[in-house]
Amino acid sequence: MNVKPTKPATGLQKCTTGIEGFDAITAGGLPSGRTTLLVGGPGSGKTIFALKFLVHGAAIGDEPGLFVAFEESADRIVANAEGFGWNLAALRDKELIFIDAQPSPDLVQSGDFDLGGMLAVLGAQASKFGVRRIVLDALDVVLALLPDEAAKRRELYRLHAWLLEQELTCVITAKSGGDTGSPNREPSFSYLQFMVDCAVVLKHQVITGISQRNLRVQKYRGSSFDENESPFLIGKSGFEISVSQPLVSGMSNASKERVSSGVERLDTMLGGGYYRGACILITGFPGTAKTTLSGTFAEAACLREERTLFVSFDADSNEVVRDLTSVGIHLGPHLESGCLRMFSARTVTGSAESHLVRIKTLAMEHGTKCVVIDPVSTWTMAADRVSAHGMSERLIDWSKSEGITLFCTSQLDDQSSAQMLGTSLQVLTLADTWIHVDYLMQAGERNRSLSIIKSRGTAHSNQVRELILSDSGVTLADIYTAGGDVLMGTQRWEKERADLVAVEEAEIEGRLKRVRLDAEEAELEVRVKSLQTELVAKQVEKSLLARTTEKQQRRSDRGDNKMRELRGADPTDGEDK
Repeated sequence: MNVKPTKPATGLQKCTTGIEGFDAITAGGLPSGRTTLLVGGPGSGKTIFALKFLVHGAAIGDEPGLFVAFEESADRIVANAEGFGWNLAALRDKELIFIDAQPSPDLVQSGDFDLGGMLAVLGAQASKFGVRRIVLDALDVVLALLPDEAAKRRELYRLHAWLLEQELTCVITAKSGGDTGSPNREPSFSYLQFMVDCAVVLKHQVITGISQRNLRVQKYRGSSFDENESPFLIGKSGFEISVSQPLVSGMSNASKERVSSGVERLDTMLGGGYYRGACILITGFPGTAKTTLSGTFAEAACLREERTLFVSFDADSNEVVRDLTSVGIHLGPHLESGCLRMFSARTVTGSAESHLVRIKTLAMEHGTKCVVIDPVSTWTMAADRVSAHGMSERLIDWSKSEGITLFCTSQLDDQSSAQMLGTSLQVLTLADTWIHVDYLMQAGERNRSLSIIKSRGTAHSNQVRELILSDSGVTLADIYTAGGDVLMGTQRWEKERADLVAVEEAEIEGRLKRVRLDAEEAELEVRVKSLQTELVAKQVEKSLLARTTEKQQRRSDRGDNKMRELRGADPTDGEDK
């Protein structure tokens, strides 16, 4: 496949290097048909960078390359590069030509010396094999043979003019002033930086006992480029650069799908779980169950048959599996099935950047949909504040671009707890969901609590819930308050028990009072019935009395009238009427 150089708006043609991060930094690669200077201290990766540039052009871009070695033999260079999987043996003497040009150690120089003869040989080889790319490795070794500064500058001009005439894309490597990445102290060599079209500085430093490698594009004529330092490492595929690639609007879809946290009640607090492809951060002190929550998430992902990568910086993976079994989390079967892959690492084994690249490589090899890093705060031990922040951005940008759900924990200490929002990793502001686990000390005991500090796009709970771990699993207790305080553990149990006893006593007292009232009501009902009977009797008695009185009155009136009649008296007025 013939890869043509890209053409930016300026019209400058570029050759891709095959180093993805570098091509992103330079917006396409090295300037085509021009010269690039690559400087760095010992072990900074100059030869590997240059060799990768040639291998990419020969194997993928169909651009034969020429490697001129002034310091090491070609055989040693090829042998050293065997571990990168470039298959140099198949390319050598066909698409990739090596020329040994090391000065003899017992060389005795007599007379004038210039680069004319060497350039003639290189020109013949370039013409024979159709070379388009060339590397002059350790050119400073040859410059040291020239007698004075004027001769060195003259030969540099000669070399530069020859390269332009041949229209070759050239990389010149040379030593810098130690680990600082500063230019070589020789004036002639420093002048070469002004002559070339592109200059790249490699730095290899040891910070707090940990190796750190950085790359910076110092100049690039006719093209925009990233001027900041970018960390890199020498990995399985050679030169690997990590760069932050911010997501472009519309390039990735924000998923509305929810994935379970592995804790049912936590899913409820989150309104259904985490968003797929989101970044979740769990913060807390040691022993607050951060790893346990990581395990619940990993197990839930595996139960959904989603391939998961679990990276532990605190303990060996076998220990993590054993410990999580005690709280009902069983990762062993998922390891056996291949759905789960666990990786244990310590910051002392390499720089934070090396861990980041290794995690990305493992995730891509495993076809991962979910990544767990426990704890990500360990990276602060292997990087300064600025570097750690940059790595966090690159990690999150990468996971989102790949649609990977990223689950991280961050360990807090006494100082960071006081300024939790200012953690050096700055993952707190970048995370989509931030959950904090803590200790609540009451009645002489520690109890774990969980609260959701933020969860973007989710109407989440604002409650502080007790986190309960048992051999049957992980769950959250219902919220329980007394006098405005949240009670947990034994104090909560005692308060709940006292409340239960009080409720039972109140219920018994209510039953007794109900029985007493029923008896009094029955007694009153009897009394009412008795009074009603007595009333009826009185009413009957009164009615009988009234009728008797009336009869007696009529009988008396008839007797009086009869008496008058017998006496012959006149009837009474009442009777006449």
